[in-house]
Amino acid sequence: MQYDFNAPIDRWNNFAVKYDEMEQKYGRRDLIPMWIADMDLKTAQPILDAIDARNQQGMFGYTSRPESYFQAVCDWQARRNGWRPNPALCVFTLGVVPALCTCVREFSNPGDEILFLTPVYGEFFDSVENWGRRPLTVSLKETDGRYDVDFDALETALQRRPPLFILCNPHNPVGRVWTPEELRRMGELCVQYGALMVSDEIHSDLILFGHKHTPLASVSPEIAARTITCTSATKTFNLAGLQAATVTFPNQELLDKYQTFWKGLDVHRNNCFSLVAVEAAFRHGEEWLEQLIAHLESNVLYVEEFLKNHIPEITLRRPECTYLLWLNCKGLGLPGDALPRFMTEQARLALNDGRGFGPVDGEGYMRMNIACPRSTVEKAMERLKAAVDRHMGR
Repeated sequence: MQYDFNAPIDRWNNFAVKYDEMEQKYGRRDLIPMWIADMDLKTAQPILDAIDARNQQGMFGYTSRPESYFQAVCDWQARRNGWRPNPALCVFTLGVVPALCTCVREFSNPGDEILFLTPVYGEFFDSVENWGRRPLTVSLKETDGRYDVDFDALETALQRRPPLFILCNPHNPVGRVWTPEELRRMGELCVQYGALMVSDEIHSDLILFGHKHTPLASVSPEIAARTITCTSATKTFNLAGLQAATVTFPNQELLDKYQTFWKGLDVHRNNCFSLVAVEAAFRHGEEWLEQLIAHLESNVLYVEEFLKNHIPEITLRRPECTYLLWLNCKGLGLPGDALPRFMTEQARLALNDGRGFGPVDGEGYMRMNIACPRSTVEKAMERLKAAVDRHMGR
């Protein structure tokens, strides 16, 4: 089936956070929403068909989870990434962020330091601080827009014996796909210093320009034995509103400890629609995904060329993954609050302030979501150009 990702779309009546909460967040309604990480694109037809079929049954009571559900998750990993998790060690969760929060709560103690690399998805900070733990951050090394791990700094941090290392694999917002060699070095250091690893792999299907995702747990048996992996169909197939993710454990002991919290809340069953949507996505969604990736790559290349030709003050290192662009806006000379205010008031764009991904590492950056029709990207770039031209006196 051929999908049209450039078809006009209107989400103002969709109860979409990206639109309905924009005025509350940015103070105005006349912005192009390119902030929160979901897509202004319709999901795959097999998913819609599965939801329609479930709806036609007309009964929406308590929903069991068949063995085929986690089997579909594991088959997808084997097919796409060469990693075959054990379905018996997979558990359902409402989302990857709730999973991270639970891992922090169950596998550390109040006051502990929790290690991660920055700049990074802002909820890493919240997941740690909301449970009375302290972020222990190591800055990625940036060279000409490319980010790499500072392994000396990582080892120094691990010598403080944090109980957990939370990894963003692949990395949001800098767009890095970690190589097997990089993952091995990170994993071996964590094994050496006794840190349990939690790998957030929610963006692992959105790999661009020929790169290859490597699950952390696939690198070696020693690393796998200390790795909890968080995955989801929701980012890949634009299903975040259905709230469903999978956490894969290396052993029953860690799984049982994790589940203690959720059993205490009596949260363990699927939503009846997320059940069929996730299984349909992982069994029948690859055709849609391949077309999506081509669309995202095209949008990335458009922005890249536009900035080069018309807005040289803003630079972009081509991302290896995700639909989130990490824009270096330091050439505009707008420090602190002035940069996000410029984007909102002058360019009339709703973007993510880079400081939300690390107050120091994100200074001077904005994150832009280009998972939308090309016409939206074109309109956004024209607005940005006009604003920058005025600012630079052109």
